[in-house]
Amino acid sequence: MPIVTVALMEGRTQEQKDAMFARVTEALCATLDCQPEQVRIRVEDMSDGDFAVAGKSVARSNAERESP
Repeated sequence: MPIVTVALMEGRTQEQKDAMFARVTEALCATLDCQPEQVRIRVEDMSDGDFAVAGKSVARSNAERESP
């Protein structure tokens, strides 16, 4: 049984997530020879304060970019 965790920055719509679930399930079934009923997908929605690049949270980087 494939179990996949997808980490995303929050802000995606449920429709976008549902489309991703369908496409990831299709890809897993095609490559791993499994049935859709066997696929499990878990989404971790992260706020921009919970993810960092180069030692700075995305929230801080965005704020610095927006300030004059």
